[in-house]
Amino acid sequence: MVATRRAARATSATASAAASATALVVASVVASVVVLSGTAVLGAGAVAVAAPAASVASAVSVDPAASAASAGRAVAIVPEADVSHHGHVVLWDAGLAVRVRTENHGPSSLAGVTVRMRTSVALAERQELPQNCLQTDRWTVLCRTGALRADGAQERLLALELRLAGRPDEVVVWVDTLWNGGAADRNPENNDHEVLALATGDEYVF
Repeated sequence: MVATRRAARATSATASAAASATALVVASVVASVVVLSGTAVLGAGAVAVAAPAASVASAVSVDPAASAASAGRAVAIVPEADVSHHGHVVLWDAGLAVRVRTENHGPSSLAGVTVRMRTSVALAERQELPQNCLQTDRWTVLCRTGALRADGAQERLLALELRLAGRPDEVVVWVDTLWNGGAADRNPENNDHEVLALATGDEYVF
């Protein structure tokens, strides 16, 4: 009976040891699977995070050739014209005669030009002006010229008989371009003038 009990205890101890070993093996396998799964998840996560970064880099990348082409197109749409104003001014008593000849030497044609004439002496409140002219204040008159071709052969003439508020001995007249349709003018000297006229009835040319 004693031997039988010892054998039973030995058998029970062996079974417990086997069960413990099996549990350790299973736990090790499970841990390996978890580690591998975590690695796979992290790897997928790294790819998922990197993908938007690549997309952003692709979205903000700029093609230098395309940018240069776009800039070239933007510059090309700006017309260029050389507008010139020439004429003379005559002052007598309270009268001021202004004659302006406007031309366009190109290279672009213009739909129209607005000529601005200003005086150092106030104008009378009532003026008889051409239909294409408008007095904007006591010192300024604006006139439209109409279309101007780019070859310089077409000219627009303005003839104004202005009345001054007084009878000055002299007056300064400024003639320039207020608006030319947005064209670039690389030679503004021939359309921006300042002329001093004495009350002698003589023509003062600009």
